[in-house]
Amino acid sequence: MQQLILICGARGQLGEAMTAALSAHNEVVGLGRADLDLSNASGVAATVAAVCPDVIINCAAYTDVDGAEREPTHALTANAWAVRALARAAIEINAALVHFSTDFVFDGVTDRPYTETDLPNPRSAYAVSKLLGEWFAADVPTHYVLRVESLFGGPKARSSVDKILQNLRNGREVRAFADRTVSPSFVEDVVAATSALLEQRSPSGVYHCVNTGWTTWSTLARELAVIAGTPDAQILDVMSDSVGLIAPRPKFAALSNDKLAAAGVTMPTWQSALRRYVESIDEPSL
Repeated sequence: MQQLILICGARGQLGEAMTAALSAHNEVVGLGRADLDLSNASGVAATVAAVCPDVIINCAAYTDVDGAEREPTHALTANAWAVRALARAAIEINAALVHFSTDFVFDGVTDRPYTETDLPNPRSAYAVSKLLGEWFAADVPTHYVLRVESLFGGPKARSSVDKILQNLRNGREVRAFADRTVSPSFVEDVVAATSALLEQRSPSGVYHCVNTGWTTWSTLARELAVIAGTPDAQILDVMSDSVGLIAPRPKFAALSNDKLAAAGVTMPTWQSALRRYVESIDEPSL
């Protein structure tokens, strides 16, 4: 069934891919930062009322983790107060709200993938701002809070995966964390999962929207080297404590997507996602 969907943050990595994919079978209004200032609550309310969408998808976010430690108000404005404004506007018109969060809401002190029932324990200003956004989004009767992690893909090609791939193909040494465990999220698979949840009218709540499995960044780099045809690349294992990061990162941040699978949305493995991404950017343009 075709729906009217309002996508905020439509010019970003995830938003651009979401807008392109959902436009095939829905009426989509995509707004970027220049079109809608999400920090202006009255402006958000007026825009949402004027568009009157069935679904609001919020792809906008402040993602500078270390920058948030220096300027936490910026992170709170984008990741919390903007979500509150969107949630209130969604409630007024009885729209569903999709909001994206992060693995950083957890402290990473575990040895198994986190589930949606695990209690968050944010350890940085960025993480606190994202958890507040989750809580505000949950005020909407029909809501989907989708936690993604180590997002890669989309038209922007600016992710950590892209940087590793560029270094591999340019013959440069790759330095990758050996002590950070993640469940990467391929943009195309996140978009497909979001679409499926909306089409199926799945139960509201928090879902871990990541590719299946988990890996350290150094193992991911070696997998990427094989896929990219550079198996002999120089890959150096580094520890996260040795690089002078300002904000603490969760070291074991793998997420279980079993709840998503139980809702009928099966996510491919992270290895499959990496291979499909590399193949997609290697395809000759028509």
